[in-house]
Amino acid sequence: YVPGEIPDPDYVRIFDTTLRDGEQSPGATLTSNEKVEIARMLAKLGVDIIEAGFPIASPDDFDAVKRIADEVGNEVFDDGYVPVICGLSRAFPKDIERAWNAVKGAKNPRVHTFIATSKIHMETKLNKTPDEVVEIAVNAVKYAKSLGCVDIEFSPEDAGRSEPEFLYRILSEVVEAGATTLNIPDTTGWNMPWEFGGLIKKLR
Repeated sequence: YVPGEIPDPDYVRIFDTTLRDGEQSPGATLTSNEKVEIARMLAKLGVDIIEAGFPIASPDDFDAVKRIADEVGNEVFDDGYVPVICGLSRAFPKDIERAWNAVKGAKNPRVHTFIATSKIHMETKLNKTPDEVVEIAVNAVKYAKSLGCVDIEFSPEDAGRSEPEFLYRILSEVVEAGATTLNIPDTTGWNMPWEFGGLIKKLR
């Protein structure tokens, strides 16, 4: 596994969010032991990247992500496979540091940071200008890299409602700053499949 590289153009890398996004489903609260057990099952399935949680969310979530990284993230299969263990983080230094401290014990650790990029989110949720959002995103990636993380994922939250030209700009700048994976989410479920497919085609 090399961050940012997929030698086979036909290979689809699986990024599983069961332990993070999945736990947001009503009634889906998991204990640390249950999370570790599920992570082991995902590894047995050959999942490439396991997003183990949101370490800044609570001490329990930090502990669960750290256990998964330290245990499952070091259990190498006979064929050499070991999953990437990822921690989610907002684009704040304290969040990024917390995520890195949770996952850094894994053989292949990753930090996944994000910030909103749609006009409505930037104006009403973040109260930031587009220039400020780009600066925060770039600094987030640079900070993760400065901690020693070489596998950095970036997401423009609410990409489905973001201006394409702004997406091109912010994605280009975070890649230049050191991001190795770009995740393009339709966070609010705003787009129809053909609309979102069109956006991805343009970004490629």
